[in-house]
Amino acid sequence: QVQLVESGGGLVQAGGSLRLSCAASGTTFSNRVVGWYRQAPEKQRDLVARIDRLRTTFYDSSVKGRFTISRDNAKKMVWLQMNSLKPEDTAVYYCNFPDGLAPWGQGTQVTVSS
Repeated sequence: QVQLVESGGGLVQAGGSLRLSCAASGTTFSNRVVGWYRQAPEKQRDLVARIDRLRTTFYDSSVKGRFTISRDNAKKMVWLQMNSLKPEDTAVYYCNFPDGLAPWGQGTQVTVSS
């Protein structure tokens, strides 16, 4: 059974940084595309960053230049380094596999105060 566990969220002031972590289990990992999604209140869940098996990355324009996604295949982990945070980054953040969604984890709340 695939399990995704996110952590690292919190409350931070605008301009601050956070590093989110995601641990995956119950699935192959090294050959899969892994992504970070976020969902703000009353909005849809959107993909903000992804990384493929060759470590090629993609970022949504709203986070490009501020967020960095990385992975460790041996540990089956993916991280999202978030810098220069803005209040509009406030959301629950989730990791998942864009090439075949697994059951969603509980997510981790990121709140950016102005």
